[in-house]
Amino acid sequence: MPLPLYLLAVAIFAMGTSEFMLAGLLPDIASDLDVTVATAGVLTSAFAVGMTVGAPLVAAFARNWPRRSSLLGFILVFAAAHAAGAVTTSFPFMVATRTLAALANAGFLAVALTAAAALVPPDRKGRALAVLLSGTTVATIAGVPGGSVLGTWLGWRATFWAVALLCLPAALGILRGIPAGPVREGATGTSALRAELARLTERRLMLAMLLGALVNAATFASFTFLAPVVTGTARLGAVWISVVLVLFGAGSFVGVIVAGRLSDQRPRVVVAVGGPLLFLGWPALAVLADQPVALFILVFVQGALSFGLGSTLITQVLYEAAGAPTMAGSYATAALNVGAAVGPLIAAAALSTGLGNLGPLWASGLLVAIALLIAPRFRTAVAAEREALRPDSQAAECTDRSPRGRIEDRVAETGALE
Repeated sequence: MPLPLYLLAVAIFAMGTSEFMLAGLLPDIASDLDVTVATAGVLTSAFAVGMTVGAPLVAAFARNWPRRSSLLGFILVFAAAHAAGAVTTSFPFMVATRTLAALANAGFLAVALTAAAALVPPDRKGRALAVLLSGTTVATIAGVPGGSVLGTWLGWRATFWAVALLCLPAALGILRGIPAGPVREGATGTSALRAELARLTERRLMLAMLLGALVNAATFASFTFLAPVVTGTARLGAVWISVVLVLFGAGSFVGVIVAGRLSDQRPRVVVAVGGPLLFLGWPALAVLADQPVALFILVFVQGALSFGLGSTLITQVLYEAAGAPTMAGSYATAALNVGAAVGPLIAAAALSTGLGNLGPLWASGLLVAIALLIAPRFRTAVAAEREALRPDSQAAECTDRSPRGRIEDRVAETGALE
């Protein structure tokens, strides 16, 4: 993998630390800003909403900006938003800073995903995405628990300052390692924005985005409210929150790495195996959450399955949006963050039911179940595309190339269908 890809992963590590760190800080933030824990969970949803809305808007606005200056500008705005959040005493202002940070993160990730896909051969998008997401998973292993410990010792505001400072070396890496060219050379005349947006009317792309959003919603529904499960249901001390977050992060790292080697050529295997296991894992975690050993094991497993399955589905979004070279990254970003926005809201509602702290875990299981019910529709759409690509259906198009050659071109564009 090219070196610039790893430099982008460093920046995503800083942003991933911010996105996930609230899972260990929500109780302290809620107490300091005089709101309930469920209300404080809105900060996670505000961040996700900002990324969902911001990804396509910012990507469309900046689609022809120089790649390096776009990435640099986004990460500096991200750092400034965290510095502002670190000094506020107002919950509404905190929501505003999280939304601004999300817009910057959305723009960065949309450009980074598109740039990453351009740095590797067309059939290695899954591997490139795995490298980028490794920044996020390392954040859950080291950055998020580290932020939780720092917040315990020095207060949650210190964690926000740490994220702001962490952006500076990432910005230096972008300056030194990312080419200064546009997001996609020649994109101004050959890839009209209207044509790229028209890809959103394609059934396979929308199904891939919906599946990715549902799995990510399940992930964030439980991850956001793991702290109450650890200290309440499992009756462990606050220091164990960091341990559980590390285990979830370690699992997610393993899941992304393994899925990254399969998602390009065998995505159906990942979905067929990982989907049912993920569905069973959330209720199992809810039932066994009061047993610390079972809690630790299942958190690791669910982290691996969530990110392995989620990254595979998002890779399929990139494949299905191959005809939208400057907007594909924003579609993948939007799919991720629709789930990240909806999941905590559903989980917050579940907290208010008789299920209490375990409500988010049951909600995650329900979200994965819905994804499993929709998955056959995506497979049916893929099968229909295969049928359309058969040589006898391509005769009218084969005036200058063989049917086999045209089929191979289409398969390379839309992704591995095996």
